[in-house]
Amino acid sequence: MADAVQKADEAGAPARNTAARISVWAAFLGICLIVGIFATPMFWLLYGGFYTFLLFMSGVVAIPAGHLGRRRGKRLGGRDRGVALLAIVTGWILILLSFLLVLAYAGLLAGLAFLTDSA
Repeated sequence: MADAVQKADEAGAPARNTAARISVWAAFLGICLIVGIFATPMFWLLYGGFYTFLLFMSGVVAIPAGHLGRRRGKRLGGRDRGVALLAIVTGWILILLSFLLVLAYAGLLAGLAFLTDSA
């Protein structure tokens, strides 16, 4: 732990926890996609697979990067460990929401198929 901090001090710049920052940006992208889905439901109906795929991939990036950020934060004396934990939790929520969106989209298509068959 002290070696990483000393190397950062010798270089003159503080050590950065890049993995934690990447995980936060991936989680933020996923949250923006959720806001986009609720703000523009017509686009979700047209491009639902695209939104859902990006939501899932944001969670997949946020989780391992968050774990790396927590491990690196431990070596850096606790720097950005809370941010990395937030990204891990948000990543799992994004994956859960992407699965719920797949179920909603499948239910919508099944309901429309039922309506067209009964008409």
